[in-house]
Amino acid sequence: MKRIFFLLSILNILAPALLLAQNPKVDIQEYEFHLKLNDNNDIIEGKTLIDFKYTEGADVLELDFAAEENGKGMQVDKILQNGKRLDFKHSGEKLNISTTAEGEVTIYYHGIPEDGLIISENKYGDRTFFGDNWPNRAHLWLPLIDHPSDKAKVSFHVTAPSKYQVVATGTLQEVTNLDDDNSLYVYASPLELPTKVMVIGVAEFAVQHLGEIAEIPLSSWVYPENKEAGFFDYAQAERILNYFTEKIGPFPFTKLANVQSTTRYGGMENAGNIFYFENSVDGKRTSEFLMAHEIAHQWFGDSASESDWSHLWLSEGFATYFTDLYAEDQYGKSKLNEKLWEERQQVIDFSKTTKTAIIDSSRTDLMELLNPNSYQKGAWVLHMLRRKVGDENFWKAIQQYYQKYKFSNATSADLEVEFEAASGEDLDQFFKQWTTQYGQPKIKYDHKFEDGKWKVTIQQLQKNHFEFPLEFELRFYDHTSKIIEFDITKKKETFEVELQEEPVSISLDPYTNLLFEMGH
Repeated sequence: MKRIFFLLSILNILAPALLLAQNPKVDIQEYEFHLKLNDNNDIIEGKTLIDFKYTEGADVLELDFAAEENGKGMQVDKILQNGKRLDFKHSGEKLNISTTAEGEVTIYYHGIPEDGLIISENKYGDRTFFGDNWPNRAHLWLPLIDHPSDKAKVSFHVTAPSKYQVVATGTLQEVTNLDDDNSLYVYASPLELPTKVMVIGVAEFAVQHLGEIAEIPLSSWVYPENKEAGFFDYAQAERILNYFTEKIGPFPFTKLANVQSTTRYGGMENAGNIFYFENSVDGKRTSEFLMAHEIAHQWFGDSASESDWSHLWLSEGFATYFTDLYAEDQYGKSKLNEKLWEERQQVIDFSKTTKTAIIDSSRTDLMELLNPNSYQKGAWVLHMLRRKVGDENFWKAIQQYYQKYKFSNATSADLEVEFEAASGEDLDQFFKQWTTQYGQPKIKYDHKFEDGKWKVTIQQLQKNHFEFPLEFELRFYDHTSKIIEFDITKKKETFEVELQEEPVSISLDPYTNLLFEMGH
């Protein structure tokens, strides 16, 4: 997911996304969502079939599902298993179903979604329906386990007025005109996905099919009023998809649809159908890096997902850095440096007001995790890993990590294991200091040249201990230069280097390899 910075103030006043606990007693195998939409009101009619297993003895199937309150929310009509009604309790955010039997239950319900399924008008005044589940808002319109650790297969059976087109998670299986007024669309995914990226989009679309790119059907879904601009802008996905497929591995899903939508975010990385904010279409291709960010998420976040929200950087940090890598491939090292400088400053600014580590289990409002630690600092951790182990080992580790955890879940420790295996290095100190402790090195240095020696004293002014390589570029009167690297392991160290002449200027971190700030 990509935030747009003018949206940050809006996000701050939205209802918080409260943390829902994992449910280790249940493993959902498959969801089958039947939804009926209409243009007369915002009430949705739902029927959900859930195939599940208990992982330990239990007599209650506990699901996340927001109950009706003050006219919004979902009301359960009945629940069946093997043709028999089941007792249930539905209040607050939870639906508890009394059953000792595993297998399939069918939940019938109706209501007006408070959130999660956004029923509104687009900027042209046309009615739209867009799923917007991140981080755990799917349970506001669907009964499920709303946590990234419990992945499942999914299908959507959407009945809607015939003027609309429907895009949804999975492959299109069926389109049927039911009568003069309504049509049925069926999409299904045989792949196990987190609920945060299971969605539908229903609107009057103009659709362009771009053919198969890297063996994946690629399409653009935009509002008819800006069709020409939208098709031009979203066609950028072709080269982005090719780049990531070449560097990471085959695209994980059965299609990629890029969709103009009313998401609250800049973009939302729904599996196989990415929803972008309305003004991502401008006919000028200004959303190239937004698209790269969301497409990168298809591998990292959607397929290889974080095991818990505290490891969100494995999704957002990856998408941010892989956008940087795409920028470097397309526009050169100078563009990578430009993006890293900007990201470094965002990390520094954030650290001045919020003293938390990348791995942050303290949050109860998950929206608070949408911060520079998860995005920009996560990207910097990957960049420093790349510089530490080298490009060959970096890509080897990335590919091994993805292959091992695709359609599954991982922690930061799992990533460390794969980088250690690929590089043969002990990376415990690296991961500990960069992901579990607050801040970054704050560096001050003093230097002098005398008797043919350059003497430099380097101090770390921050509270926490960091170890890192630090590069200086020394430039001389004859326009030559010399790169000198020191391994910093202490809070204060002095080094001496023999030189034939005094440098006329000195640059710290000339190649943009270190996350740090200058001290005074």
